[in-house]
Amino acid sequence: MDAAKAGGYGRRHADIRMLILGIETSCDETAVAVVSDEEPRIRANLVLSQLEEHRPYGGVVPEIAARAHLDHLDGLIAAALERAGVGFGDLSAVAATGGPGLIGGVMVGVMEAKAICFARDLPFIAVNHLEGHALSARLVGDLPYPFLLLLVSGGHCQLLIVEGVGRYSRLGTTVDDAAGECFDKGAKLLGLGYPGGPAIARAAETGSASRFPLPRPMQGRAGCDFSFSGLKTALAGTVAKLESESALDQRARADLAAALQAAINDCLLDRTANALAVFRAKHPGARHLVAAGGVAANAELRRGLSGLAAKAGCDLVLPPPALCTDNAAMIAWAGIERFKAGLADGLDFAPRPRWPLDPASLERSQTQR
Repeated sequence: MDAAKAGGYGRRHADIRMLILGIETSCDETAVAVVSDEEPRIRANLVLSQLEEHRPYGGVVPEIAARAHLDHLDGLIAAALERAGVGFGDLSAVAATGGPGLIGGVMVGVMEAKAICFARDLPFIAVNHLEGHALSARLVGDLPYPFLLLLVSGGHCQLLIVEGVGRYSRLGTTVDDAAGECFDKGAKLLGLGYPGGPAIARAAETGSASRFPLPRPMQGRAGCDFSFSGLKTALAGTVAKLESESALDQRARADLAAALQAAINDCLLDRTANALAVFRAKHPGARHLVAAGGVAANAELRRGLSGLAAKAGCDLVLPPPALCTDNAAMIAWAGIERFKAGLADGLDFAPRPRWPLDPASLERSQTQR
């Protein structure tokens, strides 16, 4: 349902003060936040991790994730409201991740939010999980539109120009796997545990990135697309060779972790440099580069992006690591921005397992096939 039909909430509300309950259940974190458009903005931001439930499987099991959301969401909402010192009657609206994500988990959060809105006669705002990441930097600082966004996580790897709420132009995406998925698979191959990104980063601290030459797919090519499947294949081949020689010891694992991290980050930086050139040509006066998503918490990537931005004469904006990984504060903030722009939703909103930020880019890619 479009904003004009969303229960009378379709007009813009740029000047009203807002306090929003945010719910995020798109993957393996149950998260609830209370966020205001006045300082302090984040009144409560709770995240209940499911790492221990999924660790034995080396990845997220959708059915386990959905059941955990069901078990814990009510209690987490109560705890968030208590920490914020507010009740349901103080809320302006409820925002929940409406997709993309594991559909079972998304449905849990959406139905909970709808129930609260129905019972309390509150506006309901369905937030694209990717838009939550995209706008997270504006939650913690005065960031003007437009800006270039590197959105990089376990399931997504994209470069987008963010021109405003609901206005995104995708410059590049992965043609196969996401960078975060490459980290996870690499950690599994090396026996380093789950989640892969932090495990690889820890092991890489004592490793030498130069010992094992891993490829940098797409590096040096025109365009802004990514590819990581070839890198995973190269790592798997190296691991198999070392295992056959009984040489996959702790030192080799650390060196391979360092090599993998360096290769992934080199690819991300190379494609981002291309995107910066496109962005600056389209918006000559714009100067902000933002990185968001779970992989954006990687310290080595942050250092690389800092150097890239300085070389390009741009300002780098990085949300705190806690706002890079999945959280509900970013969903609540995106809800505030959407509601102020007149973009609320009806209670007939259907959760979406897929929901591109730039639908036009999806149409273009389908036409080119």
